[in-house]
Amino acid sequence: MGYSQAYSAYQKTSITTASQGHLIVLLYEAAVKNLKSALSCFDEDNKIKPCNIEKFSNFIQKAQAIISELQVSLDMEKGGEISKNLMSLYIFFNGELLDATFKHDRAKIESTMNMLNELLSAWKTAAASTANAPAQEVRSALNIEG
Repeated sequence: MGYSQAYSAYQKTSITTASQGHLIVLLYEAAVKNLKSALSCFDEDNKIKPCNIEKFSNFIQKAQAIISELQVSLDMEKGGEISKNLMSLYIFFNGELLDATFKHDRAKIESTMNMLNELLSAWKTAAASTANAPAQEVRSALNIEG
C-alpha cells in the first residue's frame, strides 16, 4: 500500500469513527479551506484570471455543498432556536456565495469565511467539552432523552 492509499484509508477511518461534534468541525474546516482556496484565485487587482475561473467556481461550489450538508443535518424539532438560527445563517451563507460567484466579490467570500470561522471555533469548543464526558452528561447538556 502506497503512502497516498494509506493516508486515504486513515482519513476514511478517522471520519467513520468520529463523534458527531467532530464531524461538524471537519465540515466547517473543509468549507473554510475551500473558501481560502477560492480567495487564492484572485490576483493582486482583486480580479480572477480567465484560467482560474473554473477553479474558483469549483471551490465555491464545494463550500456551498458543505454548507448545504450542514443545513440538512439540522434537527429542527430538537434543536429549537439554535437550529432555526443556524438554518438562517446557512441560507444566508449560500446566498452570499452564490452572489460572490457571479460578481467575483472577494469581500462576500471573506465575510462568509470569517463567520464560518467563528462558528468553527464555537463547534471546536463544544466538541471538545463533550468529547470525554459520560454519555448521560452529554445527553443532559444537549437536552436529549436517552
